[in-house]
Amino acid sequence: MNNEIKVVRADILGYCMGVRRAVELAKEALESYPHKQVFTLGPLIHNKSALEQLANQGLLQLSVTDIDSINSENPPVVIVRAHGVPPAVKKALSEKNCIIIDATCPRVLLSQKRAADFAEKHYEVLIAGDKNHGEVTGIAGFAEEKGSKCQVVENVADAENISAVDKAILISQTTISRQEYEDIAAVLKTKIADLQVFNTICPATSERQKALEELCSKVEGILVIGGKNSANTQRLFMNAEKWCKGLVAHIETADEIPSSFFHLKTVGLTAGASTPDEIIDEVEDTLIKKTIE
Repeated sequence: MNNEIKVVRADILGYCMGVRRAVELAKEALESYPHKQVFTLGPLIHNKSALEQLANQGLLQLSVTDIDSINSENPPVVIVRAHGVPPAVKKALSEKNCIIIDATCPRVLLSQKRAADFAEKHYEVLIAGDKNHGEVTGIAGFAEEKGSKCQVVENVADAENISAVDKAILISQTTISRQEYEDIAAVLKTKIADLQVFNTICPATSERQKALEELCSKVEGILVIGGKNSANTQRLFMNAEKWCKGLVAHIETADEIPSSFFHLKTVGLTAGASTPDEIIDEVEDTLIKKTIE
């Protein structure tokens, strides 16, 4: 007996501009340098399936600690991922004569430049986000290179405990939730007289959240598709659990669709900014074609 499932996609889902650009640059590098090793500095994107596909095409991964062992007489191609890296890392690659392809997201580049510019003006740089996230450590590196103290504020509790300074700027990880950022900024404004707050949240993040919220009222369940280690996908999942009254699951591939979803009449799909189009298509096709006995 067939259970006909209506699949409804969020109006905005999947690859963001920065990630799509990074993937395209990686593919171009593999074609342009067939006789050289092509590495990404860390995982190019937070999606296991996409990384496996790129690896099958010859893309390798390099860690920062591996840079010292690079043979400068036969240097590889190294792609800086969308999250960006601190200036010191780029310098180390240059000293090894690497061919550097900078796939840093333009929005992250703007945050890096802003951090460096204000650090030169002796502002302390505050970054709202995950202290272990590559984007945050990269931006912090630009401030620290100019001699500024840099503090990472992960949540409101951190903001309440931060050391008071005369003047500072606040910028955010591009994937932080807007409400979380506003709450952190509100606390810091009570502690720092001269605080300049910049809106550095990527519109793609808030647009996906808004599209998800609208989708939740139209379906019986939500599948959030994306890497388990993807920050923006995790936030989509947390909000789906909050907004959807039905079933909610976070999956990376169609194979992980819980069996309970095949008994629903309407299933909504959203996907993180690192989720390839073909994986979203595969999830939708599997839901539509699956037969319940």
